[in-house]
Amino acid sequence: MTFDQIAAFAVLAGLMLLFIWGRIRYDLAAVLALLAALLIGIVKPKAAFSGFSDDIVIIVASALVISAAVERSGVVEAVISRLTRRISKVGSQIGLLVGSVTLLSAMVKNIGALAMLMPSAFQLAKKSNASPSCFLMPMAFGSLLGGLMTLVGTSPNIIVSRVREEMTGEPFSMFDYTPVGAGVAAAVFVVRVLALLRHWRGPRARGRRSPGGPSPVGGPPPS
Repeated sequence: MTFDQIAAFAVLAGLMLLFIWGRIRYDLAAVLALLAALLIGIVKPKAAFSGFSDDIVIIVASALVISAAVERSGVVEAVISRLTRRISKVGSQIGLLVGSVTLLSAMVKNIGALAMLMPSAFQLAKKSNASPSCFLMPMAFGSLLGGLMTLVGTSPNIIVSRVREEMTGEPFSMFDYTPVGAGVAAAVFVVRVLALLRHWRGPRARGRRSPGGPSPVGGPPPS
């Protein structure tokens, strides 16, 4: 391996360690990695900030601006508040939030969609006396799945579209990703619902089992 290759891997390893450490903000860690690459010489000064003029960066930044505007308007939070007014079960609340963030992530950037619904997740967690992590982790996965559905849902879709345009002369359209992305999102959502149903029905089935009666599978009574 050449010096530049070793240095590049070393910078990436240092960046990952900063991410794992978590004491420095992720954006500042990325800037430190860029400055380290500049000092070592594996990134030229003229190319250091050229990525900020890339079309993908502009598209992502615009999507985040729109997402922030919608979030500050309070429209999404008001709609979710009305929908969850009569829902008291934590599982149903999680299902509603995950479904909402999945659909919203297909229309705007998935990060922005998640940011819009996070305040509602904290409110529902406080209302239901539940841990916010019960809501946030499923919502994070829902936003990732929703971003697969459209061109603007997630950054890799835009990158792949541009590469295809460079190779074939024709990029992907807005909804070319939808059949596969929606299928994957629906499959994961169904599996999650089945897992929740199994979790809920398990304790109920054990509660219905009488001490001296037969077991649910028809076997001998417990000793």
